[in-house]
Amino acid sequence: MMFGGVFTLTVTNKDIQDARLRLADIIELTPLDFSHTLSTLSNNQIYMKLENLQLTGSFKIRGAYNKMATLTAEEKAHGVVAASAGNHAQGVAYAAKLMGAPCTIVMPTVASLSKVEATRRYGATIVLYGQTYDEAYAKALDIQRETGGTYIHAFDDEKVIAGQGTIGMELLEQAPDLKAIVVPVGGGGLISGIAIAAKSLRPDIRIIGVEANGAAAFKHSLAVGHIEELNSVATIADGIAVKRPGALTFAAVSKYVDDVVLVEDEEIARAMVVLIERSKIVSEGASAAVVAAAITGKLPFTGKKTALVLSGGNVDVLLLSRIIEHGLVAAGRHLRFVTTLPDRPGALVNLLTTLAETGANIVSIEHHRLGQALGLGQVEVQLAAETRNWEHIEELKSKLHHSGYELLLR
Repeated sequence: MMFGGVFTLTVTNKDIQDARLRLADIIELTPLDFSHTLSTLSNNQIYMKLENLQLTGSFKIRGAYNKMATLTAEEKAHGVVAASAGNHAQGVAYAAKLMGAPCTIVMPTVASLSKVEATRRYGATIVLYGQTYDEAYAKALDIQRETGGTYIHAFDDEKVIAGQGTIGMELLEQAPDLKAIVVPVGGGGLISGIAIAAKSLRPDIRIIGVEANGAAAFKHSLAVGHIEELNSVATIADGIAVKRPGALTFAAVSKYVDDVVLVEDEEIARAMVVLIERSKIVSEGASAAVVAAAITGKLPFTGKKTALVLSGGNVDVLLLSRIIEHGLVAAGRHLRFVTTLPDRPGALVNLLTTLAETGANIVSIEHHRLGQALGLGQVEVQLAAETRNWEHIEELKSKLHHSGYELLLR
């Protein structure tokens, strides 16, 4: 469906073409790769636009550089200020470094350590403030007013939107017969630019946005017909954890985007695992959201040649390890449980033999004789195992139950 709304954005195809000229010698032309795996899982012909391979690890350099390239020499000398959970920070810092402009970035205190350090390495001054992007944004505006620098908005700026729109032009050159483009949605700058570019060239193409259910700012605002701020956001996809749509981006999405769908964090985690295992792609949560939508049947069509915009790959290694484990659990690939055994020789061997017969692979095991719920002559076993899928888990549970074991899943 097409959403209604008053449209005030003035970004045109010409603005995006101008942005492309500014970016020509700066950015990479990222690949558009066909995925047999995702095509099979989604019942569509899936191509991945690999912006995770872009300079600074995400698409954000496009909008940041395009905006800063339009500043005067005096404005550049006064410096630039931005707020970001990470990717926009790196894009602005890198662009500022290329242009020799002083740069201050405000990042939430919960921002990924790897993103903070990467931004600092580009030469930016880092200020950590607040728990969310919106709190960091308010602080950045205070700094901008104090210093007289130029604020570089992460999404609600026409030059930024035009820069992101260059992806839409590239997509239709790389695959002129695309039927749909699926884009992660946070503040809306990426999907706005892509939608304007793509719809100006191909009005029939479908543009689908994907939000995390814990940060569904656009889905909610579109449903009520005007911008409303969420009370809170909670998602592993920090790059799209935005409480309030931008004014410009809400106008663009209302006019050009065909639908916005939601995915759960468990689905995002599973998508990250699928990308690593099957496509050898490291993706951050925001980027993997579009894959999650495709492989869980959330896209409102099948059988279409579809581009998924993988917006970035900047994910902290420690966070990635936790997300991988979470994704494995969600996919039925990892099982933790507790059971009680009689405290006698051979009891543990019998349990492990039963497990081996199911084909499960033991990852870890802990054996405890003391516990409030344990009676005399009992021991508690906490066990983690690798499994194939949820059907394998049910087979394992059934076999253990018939063998007399009572399981408490963890």
